[in-house]
Amino acid sequence: MATERIQIDDFLELARQHPVIDVRSPGEYNHAHIPGAHSLPLFTDDERKIVGTTYKQQSREQAIKVGLDFFGPKMRKMLEEAERICPHASKSRVLLVYCWRGGMRSAGMSWLMDLYGFRVYTLVGGYKRFRNYVLDTFRFPYSFQLIGGFTGSGKTELLKALGVNGQAVIDLEALACHRGSAFGNIGMPKQPSQEMFENQLALLLRQKSGDGRQTIWLEDESQRIGDLNIPHELWKTMRQSPVQFLEIPFEERLKKIVLDYGPLDRQRLVSAIERITNRLGGLEAKKAIRFLQEDNITESFRILLTYYDKFYLKSLHNRDNLNSLLRKIPCKTVESANAEKLLLQSR
Repeated sequence: MATERIQIDDFLELARQHPVIDVRSPGEYNHAHIPGAHSLPLFTDDERKIVGTTYKQQSREQAIKVGLDFFGPKMRKMLEEAERICPHASKSRVLLVYCWRGGMRSAGMSWLMDLYGFRVYTLVGGYKRFRNYVLDTFRFPYSFQLIGGFTGSGKTELLKALGVNGQAVIDLEALACHRGSAFGNIGMPKQPSQEMFENQLALLLRQKSGDGRQTIWLEDESQRIGDLNIPHELWKTMRQSPVQFLEIPFEERLKKIVLDYGPLDRQRLVSAIERITNRLGGLEAKKAIRFLQEDNITESFRILLTYYDKFYLKSLHNRDNLNSLLRKIPCKTVESANAEKLLLQSR
């Protein structure tokens, strides 16, 4: 077969059809990687440190020899593992490989896979080049439509409804594995690293935007979602984008919040209230906790919803040219049919 070094755009285009192998150490991969890539490390974390130290303190040649001591006994296992995690590779005979900088590790794996009969493409510049590609992505002048509205307006459900309607949507909270409040991590999986969040978001932005021609619907978020931050350049674009604000009565939204959060673990709800005591106010926090302990979910959440309404209103107005960006959409209740109103208002 053959091995070829290719640039990032070609690499990601081929990745739509062929398996991608990340040959960096497990620690590097677990921190963040190209979305969809399989981990097939050339070295363990400890082996990588030894090779790196040898390179710095002795020579490149000695580092290669040490690396071969680690790599050699693993060759057969690596080939078998590649066949296992990439079941279609045996048919297409194409593998995509990358390491940190597109250097010795990807070269070593490519040599082995090429010897076995695969056609191998390696990424010029490696994962470091991909990260530059990711950061460049956030600087594009996207066309966004933001779904605004106080807590309990059903914005996540509206994103789904818009997606079914054929609109380009990105659910930032789903990517961040967090609902965006002090209670947002309850019942959710562990959040990804900031870097992994950015990697996933960048590929979605490129895919959904169609080179900037397509409008993308997002929820009007705070810059911080749990422990993660929306990249600053992207955040600036969001703050300059139109906001379709759903005006839904307080009591209707309260019903929605009770339905969504009521079944969650009570102790975790109490702990979340305790974390925002300083902002909520000591007396209000005590009342909210007491209502929870008395199984009066509605009155507890009434206090919390009042607080979050004030918090969101402040965030909404903390942007330039709000009057020209904000479009209010009166809605009687929380329902997926509100998506049709959003589409009409945005035209």
